[in-house]
Amino acid sequence: MGKRTQGWEWRVAGWAARHPGFVAAPAAVATTMAQLGPVTTGGVAAGVLAAGVGWYRGHPDSWAAVAAPQLRALRRRWLSRAYLGRWWSRVTEECGLVTVNRRTGFVNVPRIVRIRSHSPSTETVYVRLLLGQTVKLWEEAAEALAVGLNAERVGVERVRSQVIALIVQRSEPFTEVIVPPEIAADADATSLANVYLGETEHDTDWSAPLIGQHWLVSGATGSGKNSVTWMALRACAPLIRDGLVRVHVVNPKGTELNALRPVSYRYAETDRDIVEVVAGFWETMQARKKTLAEQGRRTFELSRETPLDLLLIDELGAVTGYGDRSLTKGVQSVLPLILSQARALGGSVIGALQEPTKDVIPQRDLFSLRVCLRATSAGHVDMVLGDDMRRRGALADEIPNVADSAGIGFVVKQRSRTPMRVRAAYCDDSDIAELVRVAGWPHTELTTAGR
Repeated sequence: MGKRTQGWEWRVAGWAARHPGFVAAPAAVATTMAQLGPVTTGGVAAGVLAAGVGWYRGHPDSWAAVAAPQLRALRRRWLSRAYLGRWWSRVTEECGLVTVNRRTGFVNVPRIVRIRSHSPSTETVYVRLLLGQTVKLWEEAAEALAVGLNAERVGVERVRSQVIALIVQRSEPFTEVIVPPEIAADADATSLANVYLGETEHDTDWSAPLIGQHWLVSGATGSGKNSVTWMALRACAPLIRDGLVRVHVVNPKGTELNALRPVSYRYAETDRDIVEVVAGFWETMQARKKTLAEQGRRTFELSRETPLDLLLIDELGAVTGYGDRSLTKGVQSVLPLILSQARALGGSVIGALQEPTKDVIPQRDLFSLRVCLRATSAGHVDMVLGDDMRRRGALADEIPNVADSAGIGFVVKQRSRTPMRVRAAYCDDSDIAELVRVAGWPHTELTTAGR
């Protein structure tokens, strides 16, 4: 008995059922022509076109948010060859992502479910997995897919059972410096549960919770690590002014963060002062624990009596890994306790470092948000973001070492554990001066080390 495959007419019918627009649109035009005539049909089409042009010219923001992603997705799905039948079949076959029916010899090709394009530089391609395929198989083929699709990068994300999303980066999504938003005038207008940091590759805001979280920012020299810190502080500025946030600064390099000296609750540059500040921060957390117990409260609530204490460490490596032995020993005796217990007590840590090895920062897994900016080694990506993150698309070591790439890096989506390209807003000297002016410490007494 000969091998048989499904008839072509059934395959065409199945394709039409999955793409009803290609049947409905011509049918609607034909019906309108028959019922109203060509002149009326042409007038309706011209009216729709004029309305679209008017929308594009009159309100570009809503056009970019609503219409542009739909039109880009339509163009990339049907007007570029990357995702059309023959080329898509060839790419997936060359990448080892097809299966062959052993009885009939029929080649099964993964089917594209839909395409979304929220950014001019990036599209998301939803693909239905074939029987026997796994997400890991596609992750291992990501680099080959990028070549076949003529893309800069392809990331792989599991969406649901049998469906994955390919994040296809066509070009660099961040071609312009991101300007930070204005500092809120009132503390009530600031939400530490959703701090704006910059933008994502999907043309959306990049935000992260600060309260109840610890942040680790890693990157090579000149990668823009402190951009993340400055954005967090700008969000905190009115809260610092009103005594709702206290900033503890560890600045071993004594350079950029020295602008925070006037608004710091504690500030340190020397080895002795650094140990005092970190130890003092832990003493504050212990006192906070006692206060919450006396009040019978199980959770921290932001108030003047119990403010958020924010510990900034500009260079973790200098205080935990390759600094003076007494400094390293003093900090390492309390830093793990801070990272493991302070979040529930109203304490948050933002740490920056250049070399994310285990010897330098053994507690990196205690940081809930980790950002990897431009890296000098492929191994640094997984050290910061987690195992296999580079293979899944976090190519931080391939970010160009140029000034225009400062602030560009990767974070991991918490739900899907998928890397996402982001860029932090850039704060220049005037932005930092505005931060210090707005934060204006309400007390006159300042200290260099602990209080």
